[in-house]
Formats: sequence, structure tokens, C-alpha cells
Amino acid sequence: MDRKIDFDVPNISNVEKEYILKALDSRFVSTIGPHLNEFEEKFTRYLKCKKSAATQSGTAALHISLYELGIGPGDEVIVPVTTFIASINPLLYVGAKPVFVDVDEETWNMLPDQIEQAITAKTKAIIPVHLYGNPCDMNAIMKIAKKHNLFVIEDATESLGAHIDGRFTGTFGDMGCFSFSGNKTITSGDGGMVVGNNHKQMEHIKYLINQAKDATGGYFHSEVGFKYGMSNLEAALGLAQFSRLQEFLDKKKEFSEIYKEELSDVAGVKFQKLYDKAVSSWWLTCITVDRANLQLTDIQEALMKKGIPTKRFFVPIVEFPPYKNHQKEGAFDNAYKIYHRGLCLPSTTVNSLDDTRYIGRTIKELLT
Repeated sequence: MDRKIDFDVPNISNVEKEYILKALDSRFVSTIGPHLNEFEEKFTRYLKCKKSAATQSGTAALHISLYELGIGPGDEVIVPVTTFIASINPLLYVGAKPVFVDVDEETWNMLPDQIEQAITAKTKAIIPVHLYGNPCDMNAIMKIAKKHNLFVIEDATESLGAHIDGRFTGTFGDMGCFSFSGNKTITSGDGGMVVGNNHKQMEHIKYLINQAKDATGGYFHSEVGFKYGMSNLEAALGLAQFSRLQEFLDKKKEFSEIYKEELSDVAGVKFQKLYDKAVSSWWLTCITVDRANLQLTDIQEALMKKGIPTKRFFVPIVEFPPYKNHQKEGAFDNAYKIYHRGLCLPSTTVNSLDDTRYIGRTIKELLT
């Protein structure tokens, strides 16, 4: 049977085409327009926060959040060593220093006890990353932040729809940052969102991301701004996808359940563990494979021959040239352990439930 399995392509339907055509017909295709306002308003209501600001990317969202909070040269920000590079690069944009901590071997998220140990007089903020859609231990992290008077910027770029005891990721900290790039749960082609509960700060961010252009309509700019605003065209696509968010979340959860049903009893295979009262968005369902006689590359090659694409876990950030000077022997053992064992499975909602069962069965046959 011919079977086409994708890894992380976007799920596009006629709904998205209708929204895009409406945006084109409106002639609002740049950084102003009705779709943009509607997207921000619906996002705000969904998350139950005070205000949202749509940006060009999740990276831009993180950068502008750091900038708005006044984090800059000489400041330290505590971050997990296992994440996508975009979680870290914005720190260098503002001249701050990343301070890396290890991740938990089971949840794959940053360890709260190591956060506290890493705090110095120069520490200004913590950036928790809800890896692969799995919420961090935000109750513990917020307690530490409050104790030491630190900002918290949540990297929720992979966790739209995830929550802890009913409260969405991205709404615990001072600011939350989301991504709508092509491989995320919903996409606007590219794009991101900053959310927060401080109205003054959020209004200032909305001002900054459109070149700090004066509201009078003239070309007067009172401070240095950024070209970080989302376009109305992108927002139209984002709105269409947002209308299907629950559909996508439900399907990703079903994928995760199927993978667990097929693989939980396979020796050496483990799934990402959730904290108490946490619900993942399951952006990606991933496993670790601890089998002395098998290399991940061999597993990947065997699966690819069966038409099943996979990806490795994120490389520990300290392996990259700009961050090599942050390496510390033995400091990130868990991160390296899960990297060497970690495999991300196809999770795009364009795949079917039957595709996912096929993937699970194929992996099981390969490992047993």
C-alpha cells in the first residue's frame, strides 16, 4: 500500500484559502488590517490574558520581550541547555549573558533546583522553555522568580494549548512568547505572538514592533523601533488556523496515545513525562531509546526505508560555536543523555491515525 508520511508540514485546507482571499480582497496586506486586530483579540481571549501583540516570528517575540523588560549588557538570564537555538540567540541580540542549566531526564525541561543554584547578583530573568509542548514546572519556577525578584519570559513557542491545572502556558510569567512558523501546531506562514498582563508594557511593545511610529499618522519616531509587526495577510492565515486549533490539539493527543499504546511495553523506550496537573500540547511526540545494541542513526535509516521520517532531539546549545565557552564538564549530563537517545516521531496533523499506528507498529517490530 502506498503511504505518504510527513514529519512536520502544515495542515492547510479550504478554510485557510478563504481567509487569505478575504485579506487580499481587503487590500490590507501589510502591518495594519482587520485580520491582525482580530487575531490578537481572539488569542487574548483564548489564553485569558490582558493583551497580545502579533510579531514576525517567535524569535522576534522573545527579542522584543527582553528589550521591553530592560534586559541588556551585564545581565544574566537563566535558560535550559536543551532547546531550539531561537530561545537563546535573542539574549545575544540585547547583549545579555545566557546561563545554562541542565534539564530533567524524564520531563526534558529545565530543573528548578539548578535554576536557584545559578542565580547571581547579575541575574535578571529566567526563560523556561516548554519543550515539545510539555509544560515546565511553572509553580516552582515562579516561586523562585518571586523570591529573587526576577522576570520570567516563557518560551511557549512549542506549547500553544498546553496548560497546568487549567492555566495556559505563556500566561504564568511576565511575558509569554509563541511561534506560528510552518512546523508549529498552527501557522501564519511565519509569525509569533507576545502576550502579557501589564497593559502599559504590551502597548509599548505594539508601538515598538511597528518602528515606534507616532500614532498621528506622520513619520515621527520617538525612539528606536523594530520592524517586527505581523502582516494582515499572515494574520488571516493565522486566524484560519486558529479556528482549527482544537481539531489539531485533539489529533496530536490521539497520535501520542497511539504511540504510547504501541511502544510503552518495548524495552528501552520511554516517553516524555508530565508534571502533576500538566497537559501537553504534544507538538511533537518523542521517545528516548536506550538500547546498547542499536544506534539512533541505524534506527532512523531503517525507518526511512519504510517511508517514516524522524528527527533527532535538539543538540545541547553549548555544542554550537557561539556558546562553546559555556561548556562545563558534567554540568549537562541529562541533556547529553537524552540527546543521544532521543527521537522525534512524525506528529503533523496531515498524517492519519492509521499512519500513526503504522509508524508505531514499525518501530515496535524494529526494536523487538
